[in-house]
Amino acid sequence: MTPPSQPRPSQLLQPQRDPVPAREASTILLLRDGADGFEVLMTRRADQGIFANAYVFPGGGLEDQDADPANHALARMRPSMVEVGGNERITQALAGIRETFEELGILLAYDEAGQPVAPAQVQQLDRHASLYEQCRARGWTLAVDQLWYLAQWTAPFDLPKRFNVPFFVARMPEGQTPVADETEQFEPTWIRPQDAVERFKEKNLFILFPTLRTLERISAQPDTQTLINTLQSEKPLWQACPRGGHLLGKDTRHTETDMAYGELEMVMPDGHGIHHLDWQNEKAVPLRKNLLRLTAPNPGMMSGPGTNTYLVGDDSSGYIVIDPGPNEPVHLQRIHAATGGNIRFIVCTHSHPDHSPGAAPLQALVEQSGQGKPPVMGMASAPTARAYSRFKPDVSLQDGERVTLTGKGPDGEITHTLQAIFTPGHAANHLCFLLEEDALLFSGDHILNGSTTVISPPDGNMIDYLASLDKLHALCLERGIRYILPAHGYVLGFARHQITKLKAHRLARESKVHNAMRTKPDGSIQDWVAIAYADTPPALWPVAQQSLLAHVERIQKLCLGR
Repeated sequence: MTPPSQPRPSQLLQPQRDPVPAREASTILLLRDGADGFEVLMTRRADQGIFANAYVFPGGGLEDQDADPANHALARMRPSMVEVGGNERITQALAGIRETFEELGILLAYDEAGQPVAPAQVQQLDRHASLYEQCRARGWTLAVDQLWYLAQWTAPFDLPKRFNVPFFVARMPEGQTPVADETEQFEPTWIRPQDAVERFKEKNLFILFPTLRTLERISAQPDTQTLINTLQSEKPLWQACPRGGHLLGKDTRHTETDMAYGELEMVMPDGHGIHHLDWQNEKAVPLRKNLLRLTAPNPGMMSGPGTNTYLVGDDSSGYIVIDPGPNEPVHLQRIHAATGGNIRFIVCTHSHPDHSPGAAPLQALVEQSGQGKPPVMGMASAPTARAYSRFKPDVSLQDGERVTLTGKGPDGEITHTLQAIFTPGHAANHLCFLLEEDALLFSGDHILNGSTTVISPPDGNMIDYLASLDKLHALCLERGIRYILPAHGYVLGFARHQITKLKAHRLARESKVHNAMRTKPDGSIQDWVAIAYADTPPALWPVAQQSLLAHVERIQKLCLGR
């Protein structure tokens, strides 16, 4: 089957709109070190126009002159900047330098002797005349090599005016003093990033979302050089195109590292519309026209906001219920109501008590309503399963087996095909499911959003778990899968990246476990947990102990294998 490169338009919740094209711009964070850490230069925008009264970093839109090869010849660069970013990077950097000069009178440049231009000479320049012509006349070069690429921000798709902006950092030139142009910028202010964030929280400093997130990200660095040291690859530390959601009664913005980002991207690909992110159990949340999520009322340390039950299909095709959850009558009634009782199949990812016990009573509820008896499907528990986690389906699904619904779409017949993917590790009978037509992966407990899957021997097995991650990564590549729908938490985007990151986290933890075993070869499991999970709250150590045992088992088998 050819992987879909785009979601089926017929299954999106609303018609898609093209965003306003983003204008190219550039900004520079000027930094200086102080006794209590580094400070960043911010200025207040004019009280009219876009971003009125917001405190920002100097910068502005790219102009044709910034891309002129003759002006590029004025730039002193690190060779690596051109190798990684090409001429575009030079143009962006020059625009940032030019805008900083025009707005604040600060100039990053070298004189004809190759030394930083003296402050007195900078003051002689005309901020309203061409910076490039003035530098050329004096034999000066512009200090592009002093700029380091920090981040790339692209404005949300739903804004009426949008910018695509690289954020550079640079040291403040010695002896120069910022003087605002008093037209676009006012009140140059040196402030520690953490102080700016705190003042924003106290509502006495207006900061735009990208500025705020940037301040938050860099505030952990102790000084300017440490921050610059993280940028030696010439690649941004992050790239962001925020997306809007609605949470706790407020419109919110979320970036790619936020837990809700993947869900917002999947539900509203064009960035328009409103998607509520509050967790609730009363009604199903539409994710696509053929996909609803109903979260069971079983929140907790292990289940997060609760177990997600997914309803695949529509009224014409009937529904497949994935993970009916615990035997919770109110939740099962809500599943029945959301589907109108038109349930054709009930499938379970595995046998744990927050996933499969609701299957039989839901089946009975559908049968009692006179709409047939949907088979309960999945994989039977292995002998290693604990007594409270036993499951025997009506139909045993094998790796690669498919369950299909057929209904009527706007263009005729439409199918929704769910393929079983055998992924042991969290449980010996664990299955993930791929909704083939939409390239959506239902990961059960194998991959979660907001927590790490517990691997509890003997039914859990770390060797199997990591092998299953590799299998899912290959599947994502083969089928063009971008989104993972976990049993706990929001939809995850960037599927292959998430799996790669998860495996790296597991192996890093295993390294700590191995180190604990070497440090205390005669230690107890509790001793090893205290060392290997020192970065985890002690209240979670009893749970962590289960995964530690799985790591120990894998380490021992790998060592014996050598």
